[in-house]
Amino acid sequence: MDKIDKILLQQIADLHKIPSGAFNIRKNGQVLSRNSTKEIEIIPKKDGSGINIKIAPNTKNKSVHIPVIVTIGNFSDTVCNDFYIGENSDVTIIAGCGIDNPTCNSSQHSGIHSFYLKPNSHVRYVEKHYGQGEGKKILNPVTNLFLDENSFMEMETLQIEGVDSSIRNTNAKLKQNAKLIVKENLLTAKDQKVKTNFKITLAGKNSSADIVSHSVAKDSSSQKFVSNMIGKTECFGHVECDGILLDDAKIISVPRISALSKDSSLVHEAAIGKIAGDELIKLMTLGLSEEDAEKTIIEGFLMG
Repeated sequence: MDKIDKILLQQIADLHKIPSGAFNIRKNGQVLSRNSTKEIEIIPKKDGSGINIKIAPNTKNKSVHIPVIVTIGNFSDTVCNDFYIGENSDVTIIAGCGIDNPTCNSSQHSGIHSFYLKPNSHVRYVEKHYGQGEGKKILNPVTNLFLDENSFMEMETLQIEGVDSSIRNTNAKLKQNAKLIVKENLLTAKDQKVKTNFKITLAGKNSSADIVSHSVAKDSSSQKFVSNMIGKTECFGHVECDGILLDDAKIISVPRISALSKDSSLVHEAAIGKIAGDELIKLMTLGLSEEDAEKTIIEGFLMG
């Protein structure tokens, strides 16, 4: 790996070297390095479009890294990864994409990830997106979730300043007693644009989903948050969209909740506004400049 590779991998996956355990590192549309273990098998798709990750039943306290990096311009890459999570397993999956585009052309990556969770399984999924370089950086992730009975999925998604354009689609269907928690954090600046779409179907009795999006829009950037929470039976769903606006930026929130059963309990909350003046003043009285105070508030908001 060269210096740029290491910077990107550190940003999106906290990797400083090739990890131990199961991993698949993709660079510019090709496999840079791959390793399977006894519990986690990584199998290339026959058509070359991506990988299948098979996690054996009862696998506990294991992790798999599947980062993607792009370091060239005039490039478009689509990868389809399918995750099969065995019954009673408990694993962490760390993904994400980092683009360094040194050219005047566009670099684009579209990752389509589908998760199939067997009963009583637990997955923590971390996905970070990052961009640097003068050229345009485009990231369009798609995440499809299929949760069997009593399964539990935690998603932590972070899009750091540097991505010029992004459409983020998440679709989920939950069976009986399944649970989904999503924490999304977005930061846009300059003229960057991002649109987030959530479609969550609570199909099983006592299923639940909690979707929380925190976003900061600066300069003339724009964001749009669209959610559709569908309750088909006795279930609980909560969607929250909180945004901080700076400069001439725009944030639009479009909520939709569809209760198709009298036993569905669905809630949507949204709050968008500027940084409170008293928060700035409080930090400035502690010795911070206005710029540093604003930065501290934003970091706390996104990571909180």
